[in-house]
Amino acid sequence: MKKILSVVALGACLSMSSVYADEAKTETKIEMTKQQSGTVINLAGKQRMLTQKMSKEALFMAKGIDTDKNKEALAKTAGLFDKTLKGLIAGDKDLNLPKTDNKEIVAQLEKVIELWKSFKSNIDKVVDGKSDKATLEAIAKENLPLLKNMNQAVGMFAKASGSKLNPEMAKTINLAGKQRMLTQKMTKELLLVANGIDAEGNKANAKKTGELFESTLKDLTDKCKKDDIKKQLGVVAKLWADYKVIIEKVDTSDASLKKAEELNMPLLKEMNNAVKMFESSIK
Repeated sequence: MKKILSVVALGACLSMSSVYADEAKTETKIEMTKQQSGTVINLAGKQRMLTQKMSKEALFMAKGIDTDKNKEALAKTAGLFDKTLKGLIAGDKDLNLPKTDNKEIVAQLEKVIELWKSFKSNIDKVVDGKSDKATLEAIAKENLPLLKNMNQAVGMFAKASGSKLNPEMAKTINLAGKQRMLTQKMTKELLLVANGIDAEGNKANAKKTGELFESTLKDLTDKCKKDDIKKQLGVVAKLWADYKVIIEKVDTSDASLKKAEELNMPLLKEMNNAVKMFESSIK
């Protein structure tokens, strides 16, 4: 009899465990606010830029331009990418990121994690002072798959924002955020030419990236209905007018590379300010 009761008790315990497990799986999800959706799209989009910024910093080091400064920047950029990637999945209070419950998006971010592991190993080599051509070529090869897969995740976040965030606003934040990436991508391509890595291909790429940046900036400005944001986009346009000459000519002279280093970060920062303004305008 005791044996029968023990079996029954065990069965009941297992049954209750199953119920609790099911309840955990079907736990009510906390819906993101419009503001949180904007933050997620913004920071996920910023990851695209960081893939290019890391590549650029590694290539500046390889050319011997402000090596110590770019080494420090590269380590920080890699750390921020890693922290944000983890935060997009598990949540991060410091970054104001909620946990991602969408299984499809998590699966996509896990693809990014795998690509990041390989890319990071080469970035770490450069930080350790190993800027040999094989390492630079690996960075040149691996940065684009990392960028593209991160971009897919951004699109998925924007789509998943659904009715919480106006689709047009989600698209605008995405495009404005993408502009940050383009400031770094064109600089990276300029430096790939300077470092003798697929020079002809990257000359064409730099010009195309510059053209895309300019056309998107015009489109964002033309469609913008807020005077303060439009004014900020004007600040970006003025900086771009100075940098555009280098990119159009793909000028890799020492003087132009030095100027590129001086201009690309202010261009990025002012574009980032515009993105934040778009994000803050969400009501």
